Amino acid sequence: MQELVEGQRLREGYMPDAFTVRAVQGVITRQMEIDAELTRQSSSWPLYRMAPLERSILRLALWEMDSGGTPTPVAIDEAVRLAKRYATDEAGAFVNGILGAIQREREESGG
Repeated sequence: MQELVEGQRLREGYMPDAFTVRAVQGVITRQMEIDAELTRQSSSWPLYRMAPLERSILRLALWEMDSGGTPTPVAIDEAVRLAKRYATDEAGAFVNGILGAIQREREESGG
C-alpha cells in the first residue's frame, strides 16, 4: 500500500486523501469476498471477462456499500456515473444492473 501512496505522490505531486487510502486498502483486503459476491450476481458475465475498469468500479462501489460511510443509493449512482464517464453508457447500465441486484438481494434478506 505504501508503494501505491508513494507512486501517487511522485506522479501527481501530492498524497492521496485519507478516504482514497482507506478505500483502496478496503478493496484489497476484501477483494476475494467482494469478487465472490460480484460473481454470484453476474453469472452470465464472469468476472474475468469484465473490463478491468468496470470490475474496479464494481469492487469500489461494493466496498463503499459495505463500509457504512456511503449510503447504498449514492454508491451505486457514483459507480454508474464513473462507468458512463470513463467507459460507455452500456458499462453504466451493466454496473447499475449488478449493483442494483445486490442491493435488492440484501434488502430481501434483511441485510
